[in-house]
Amino acid sequence: MRFDMTDLRLFLHVVEAASITQGSERSGMALASASARIRGMENMSGVPLLDRSARGVRATQAGEAVAHHARIVLGQMEQMRGDLQLFATGLRGQIRLLSGRAAMAHLPEALRRFLVDHPTIDIDLEERQSPDVVAAVAGALADLGIAADTTDTGSLETRPFKTDRLVLITAFDHPLAQRKSVAFRDVIDEPFIGLPADSALQGHLATHAAREGRQFKLRIRLHSFADICAMVASGVGLAIVPDIYAKRYQDVLPLGVLTLTDAWALRHLLVCSRNFAALPVHARHLVEHLTAE
Repeated sequence: MRFDMTDLRLFLHVVEAASITQGSERSGMALASASARIRGMENMSGVPLLDRSARGVRATQAGEAVAHHARIVLGQMEQMRGDLQLFATGLRGQIRLLSGRAAMAHLPEALRRFLVDHPTIDIDLEERQSPDVVAAVAGALADLGIAADTTDTGSLETRPFKTDRLVLITAFDHPLAQRKSVAFRDVIDEPFIGLPADSALQGHLATHAAREGRQFKLRIRLHSFADICAMVASGVGLAIVPDIYAKRYQDVLPLGVLTLTDAWALRHLLVCSRNFAALPVHARHLVEHLTAE
């Protein structure tokens, strides 16, 4: 039984995407070629590796075993490649980085400086919900992740990245806009605008509303902080967003921004890894860069 690196990388992409089509696209491969490679892997192993359905694919028990060993093999190969290239013409390699929505606002400037200083390193960056970030890093589907400390990081190693403060935003002519701060309990019953129900932030807010014996209801759910800020500025309702987004859009929209006095409004964003010491050298350099401040 012989699987090459292309097979293993393709199989991981397919399992992660739960789709042969999306897995082939991520691998830069034609769908027909990807399907043929997967069938070849199953023929060589003698057992089905994927359960196929109209909704996509998922790994069988045998497929999970292949995926587990593929992650180990590819991780070791990447670490060896990075360590060897350190002795050649400088650091080279690719880093798979997943980030929660709150951290994404901090990353453009941080990554710009890193990529300018390391022109031969590429970063595959994808936004996920914090719980999904943790799960993917724990499952070796990413080298690194950035998640809020409101998410249980389990056995992952973590290092501090940024501090993230949640604030309340209002339309500029809203009565609350004249205040500098407010407690969450005093505004729970106001009409709110927020993110989809499966977002980590909405779950965070719903939990704290429940602790007050109240229900946190939303008039409308939107997928981006830009859209939320625009809707708040139009007077539809209030919203709770990270302060970095509030400050960004306050310059172009008529918004009031109030500090939330609740202790839980201050969150910490963490860089996560299964094992920082075992990362390829170029990934370790990125960790050092992100956590330097």
